[in-house]
Amino acid sequence: MKFLIKNARILAQGNNFDGQKKDILISDGIIEKISDNITDIADEVITNDNLHISIGWIDIYSNFSDPGDEQRETIETGVAAAVAGGFTDVMLVPNTKPAISTKSQVENITRRAIGSAVNIHPIGAVSKEIKGKELAEMYDLHAGGAKAFSDGEVAIQDPGLLLKALQYIIPINGTIIQVPDDKSISANGFMNEGITSTRIGLSGKPAMAEEIMIARDIELLRYTNSKLHITGVSTAKGVSLIAQAKKEGLQISCSATPYHCHFSEEDLEGYDSNLKVNPPLRTLADVKAIREALKNEEIDCIASHHTPMHIDDKMCDFENALSGMEGLETVFSAMNTFYTDKNTLINQLTTTPRKIFGIEIPKIEEGSNACLTLFDPDCEILINKNMIRSRSHNNAFIGKKLKGRVIGTINNNKVNIAR
Repeated sequence: MKFLIKNARILAQGNNFDGQKKDILISDGIIEKISDNITDIADEVITNDNLHISIGWIDIYSNFSDPGDEQRETIETGVAAAVAGGFTDVMLVPNTKPAISTKSQVENITRRAIGSAVNIHPIGAVSKEIKGKELAEMYDLHAGGAKAFSDGEVAIQDPGLLLKALQYIIPINGTIIQVPDDKSISANGFMNEGITSTRIGLSGKPAMAEEIMIARDIELLRYTNSKLHITGVSTAKGVSLIAQAKKEGLQISCSATPYHCHFSEEDLEGYDSNLKVNPPLRTLADVKAIREALKNEEIDCIASHHTPMHIDDKMCDFENALSGMEGLETVFSAMNTFYTDKNTLINQLTTTPRKIFGIEIPKIEEGSNACLTLFDPDCEILINKNMIRSRSHNNAFIGKKLKGRVIGTINNNKVNIAR
């Protein structure tokens, strides 16, 4: 089939057409022509008053809960959520049941997504069954297609184990992804420790639990000269530590979540369990610092930390609710609301994360496979429950007015356009 995209502004840094409005003709999944005023007959013409287009967006940290917790999400519903959010590629954390800690499990996840509108990139576990005791067979995981290694939602507590993992991945040019959380400090907390936690009567997790973990992991990285990615960074000091490590020339990168850019500890005064996340929401000063670090690219990219939860996991006392927020569908609108430079945001959704993890970067040029995201960055939208395509709805952005709308994706010869 042929699809004709009319008058779309292309955002693709380094591309000859960057910033220009062009027509794009796609035939059987291949970009056939990029030009002004294409008049070829097409099966469908895609138009919008403020149509923008980029290479397909990638999320580097999502949990599709499949296998093991299909009541929260499945590969199929996760793909639907990703498409609704404008993503053509998603990296999946290994926190499934069983955990993605063997080559066959990596291959199974990848195989199940073949032919879908989203390219799935499983992240291999660092430790066997994510128990933090002994290394998984990381070479085999890499051979099976694992793009990076992490224990995902279970931060690696044993420095000796992380040291070995960092050394182990050097020959395969791998990257360790770590959520910074020292459980010996934060185990009994439900939210950020401070005046707000005291006022509303919830046990706190001190920011120190995140910052000590970042500092420790930087020391291990310095010793090994390996590659490390810190995701979910949520404090100003954490950003500063990572920025200093970059200046030293260490191979370190980091990402932040949309919810750490919008919500603070003060939003927990209503005990909304959808805002119970890890790392926890921090101070307003930290929110401002994370926003600024993203805009000036001290923080390299964005990670959704898409963690769907069954209603029973959230509709309970705050203390008993599980941590995590669903969110693939709202990443772009949430981030675009405060960015002043669209190009920076698009780079952080497209090329930068692919470079960090060694994933092939699509091209917007004639003869290339069409891997595209279409969007309107300027319209205001009210997020409602009907927009959520995940099996779960634990998304605290529901009811919020944000800026920017995903129009659709084109990938793997599949066209998904919002009607």
